Amino acid sequence: MKTTYTNQAPEAVGPYSQGMVVNNIFYSSGQIPLKPDGTMEDHHLEAQVHQVFANIKAVLESAGASLETVIKTTVFITNMGDFSVVNDIYGQYFTDHLPARSCIEVSRLPKGAAVEMEAIALVK
Repeated sequence: MKTTYTNQAPEAVGPYSQGMVVNNIFYSSGQIPLKPDGTMEDHHLEAQVHQVFANIKAVLESAGASLETVIKTTVFITNMGDFSVVNDIYGQYFTDHLPARSCIEVSRLPKGAAVEMEAIALVK
């Protein structure tokens, strides 16, 4: 087992790591729209989703993975009415390679985020 870390994504806000690699599989912790400096991207939903992807890409790269090696994502949103907006932006990042995905509405997310995402990926 190997813990991964990058300063290109926010530090964990609790007693957990940004991600772990086990047997060449990377498991990310959930990424909310925190900027690497720890401040929240508090603009509209679209900006929050793009920040989540910036964080996911950074933690993937720190583990030797990439969006192209993602096997599965889980997306958490606080309003299923936002699904189409989140889905459209998601499609900008996953075009030809379409990993398995779950999208779940939750009542709240840490720090008031509207979206959170985690990923499982193959390490190159």
